[in-house]
Amino acid sequence: MLPPVASRFIAGESDAEVLEHARQLNQGQVGAICNKLGEHYHTREQATADAEAYERLVADIGDSGLRACVSVKPSQLGLFVDEGVFRANLARVVTAAEAAGVFVWIDMEDHTTTDATLDAFEHHAVEQGGGVGVCLQANLRRTPEDLERLAALPGKVRLVKGAYDPPADVAYQDGNAVNEAYEDCLRYMFEAFEDGIAVGSHDPRMLTLAADLHTRHGTPYEVQMLMGVRTDDQFELADTVDVWQYVPYGSRWPSYFWRRVLERKENALFALRAIAGS
Repeated sequence: MLPPVASRFIAGESDAEVLEHARQLNQGQVGAICNKLGEHYHTREQATADAEAYERLVADIGDSGLRACVSVKPSQLGLFVDEGVFRANLARVVTAAEAAGVFVWIDMEDHTTTDATLDAFEHHAVEQGGGVGVCLQANLRRTPEDLERLAALPGKVRLVKGAYDPPADVAYQDGNAVNEAYEDCLRYMFEAFEDGIAVGSHDPRMLTLAADLHTRHGTPYEVQMLMGVRTDDQFELADTVDVWQYVPYGSRWPSYFWRRVLERKENALFALRAIAGS
């Protein structure tokens, strides 16, 4: 059972719990991006089991009429087993989601997976004529070229600052440099993309820039934020822009929970207060 201290950042362990969380978000005009926690699988059985779980989830989302979609990780669907396993499992999820009218996001992981992830996205974006999205990380030096590659494709691109501590030869290490890269990428996207821009950030500076660029260029966009981070702001923003919350769930919650707790001082204080009061 999910302990109360973790419920700020994780919707629960079951499909029913993540769908109920999505229902509550929808009441505040916020959409839900449902992510079944799991990554770095090294067996075909684990990857196939999660692909099947996503097939069931997208069917439930389609039947529910909720404003919700799913987000999958390549290593969760078998990329570290074999690229063919990943591609086959992703195709299963995308096919099921298309039948249910549900959007599929493909998360970006370690920089060594970028090429395989973008190749898979490009294939499905063209084949499905949209219906899929992919995440790009602004801290990677290659990202401007990747954006040029994706600009004319259907589907969506989520821009985040990036994580995973990539080496200096492939990624910016300084926070100011990452911020500048993010801003440059946003400017290019609003100029070159006709649609499909997702601003994955909690940084007010980036959200203000996105709003200004939208006013200047008229390009549609959405904002995506994590569950448990600036929640009140998410509902407030939803009055003026399309907002989606990234909603993790599932039995593999402990590692995700501690990442969220340790990445920000405010999160750590929240966890300490909750533990002290329990």
